Amino acid sequence: MKRTLTLLLLSSINFLAIAQENNKPADARLQGIDTLLNKVLKDQNIAGFSVAVVDGDKVIYSKGFGYRDVENKKPVTPNTLFAIGSSSKAFTSALLGILQKEGKLSLDGNAVSYLPQLRFFNDNMNNQITVRDMMTHRTGLSRYDASWYIFNTSNRDSIINRVRYMEPNAGLREKWQYNNYMFLAQGMIAEKLTGKTWEQNIKERFFLPLDMKRSNTSITEFQKDPDASLPYQLDGDVIKKWTIIILMVWGRLAA
Repeated sequence: MKRTLTLLLLSSINFLAIAQENNKPADARLQGIDTLLNKVLKDQNIAGFSVAVVDGDKVIYSKGFGYRDVENKKPVTPNTLFAIGSSSKAFTSALLGILQKEGKLSLDGNAVSYLPQLRFFNDNMNNQITVRDMMTHRTGLSRYDASWYIFNTSNRDSIINRVRYMEPNAGLREKWQYNNYMFLAQGMIAEKLTGKTWEQNIKERFFLPLDMKRSNTSITEFQKDPDASLPYQLDGDVIKKWTIIILMVWGRLAA
């Protein structure tokens, strides 16, 4: 069977640069890729990004495009760190999938039974909401992001305790509504079942086995890294630096 060639546009995950950045791709399937990605950079008004092409278990192409610091013209490299934002939810879901495979939980099991400090607005929600419901954003709860941003804290117990005051605006499994608290709860379930922090689990289950030496779950490490990208957004037709650096960070919003 022909192996699938997978193109990963990295938002924060950084593989080792196996391919030489300035060399022409040796694989015929990659001819013209630089031209294509430079066009994406220009057409989408992107400050910068890294790209890796993975074939099987090998990185066959790795290169940076644009700038990690536009003002100072610092280019993106194959190893530039980017803030991952909510893409880290995929790691949390994968972690729970592994724990289910190991027989440590069921995605269709009652969420509160795995995390006793988690309580919802009423008994029906406490009794009915499953881990899968939280994972698929169908608990009936809307975002409640203002509570997280305005009263932010590194204390996860403090944040999860707020869920009991969140009144649902839809019935259970009635509609899809994004809610970051539900992924925090999943990360805390993993912590309880493994006896390890979410950060330790991500490192041991993913980063180390995949040789992801440049990836981390620490905003402090990220900010100190000499090859980390500043965050940008579009303001009309002009790219400008966010005034608040990294609202969605590993270990808080995404856990």
